[in-house]
Amino acid sequence: MRRAALITWRPATENRSIGALLRMTRFLACLFALLPVCCVSIAQNPAPAATPIAASAATTESPEIREFQKVEDSWSEAINNRDQYGLELVLSPLLVDVSATGDITTRNQQVALTLNGDDKTVHLDQRVITVRMLGDLAVTNGTYTLHHKVGTAEVNEKGIFTHVFQRSHSAWLCINSQRTVLREESTAKQKKQSTAELPFHVPLFSKGDKGPQ
Repeated sequence: MRRAALITWRPATENRSIGALLRMTRFLACLFALLPVCCVSIAQNPAPAATPIAASAATTESPEIREFQKVEDSWSEAINNRDQYGLELVLSPLLVDVSATGDITTRNQQVALTLNGDDKTVHLDQRVITVRMLGDLAVTNGTYTLHHKVGTAEVNEKGIFTHVFQRSHSAWLCINSQRTVLREESTAKQKKQSTAELPFHVPLFSKGDKGPQ
């Protein structure tokens, strides 16, 4: 009886193995048959192109620089347009202004000079380079170009500024301003000057200018 059981068991095992092999063969045949169809479908539907990075994400300007550039622009436009109201919106009643020549003026004197000054060619352009936030105070550094008359000649005074702003409600008002002229030097002196880096880059001035870059 045991021999008979062994004889009947072996064929059943072999049959199951053959059946599994046939099923695997059919599966592989179907897989290879569908493979060309999948390749054609992928070729006809390429992956979507990468979304380009927005221009705003590529900029290196901080939100603080953009914010205070608007304030400086309002300041410049108020002077250029002889706008008393616009000037009072950016200058604090506590303003102390130190010009490049060392003259110290208040806000009222700045407004009077803008409205009643004899020089009608005055035109100011200011560019913010750095901003340091100190709570309700902010210190901005940048470059400026002031077109005005010196005697009978018109000149473009180029220099750097430091402005201290104080937050007043939702606005920023300048409480201290100081300017320093970047003096022009001869070509011979420029060759001997130090190559050490400046505290910040001065991009406002063109390469053709003779002043320090």
